[in-house]
Amino acid sequence: MTEDSFASNDLSNQPESSANSPTEPSADQKKQISNWVAEGVGLSDIQKRINNDFGIVMTYMDVRFLVDDLNLTLVDEEEPVVPDEKDEGVKSEASLEPPVEGGVSVELDTVNPPGAMASGSVVFSDGQSKKWTLDQFGRLGLSGGDDAYKPSDEDVAEFQKQLDSALRGRGF
Repeated sequence: MTEDSFASNDLSNQPESSANSPTEPSADQKKQISNWVAEGVGLSDIQKRINNDFGIVMTYMDVRFLVDDLNLTLVDEEEPVVPDEKDEGVKSEASLEPPVEGGVSVELDTVNPPGAMASGSVVFSDGQSKKWTLDQFGRLGLSGGDDAYKPSDEDVAEFQKQLDSALRGRGF
């Protein structure tokens, strides 16, 4: 019987301890949470603040449901994608400029087609342009432009040198 009374004592202690610590924020605390959401504070930071400031332990999902129940909309601070716009501007300017030293200009794509380790475009000294791809076996392929066009040996050598330099810059 001692064990039964011990077990019942443990159960009787649990409601007392949960009654002492609130599990849901009060109306004033909910107003403060609304202010945090309006300020753009993220859910994980709100969860930490509720625990630290109010002494209420809530899971991430509980905080998410609370924000939904309060009809609040989380503010995502999105940074403008300025680097991509600059890169596009540089690419378009570079393609309008005459080819660089050696008469050959090489550009790398930011996104490669399936099966390619790297890809991009090249403008040869005579103004002809081609797309290039480098596959996983190290084979280089040229496509696009005039199918009958063959670059000069000097242009091919310069293309390979610039391509090697560009690929090393990217960690290949």
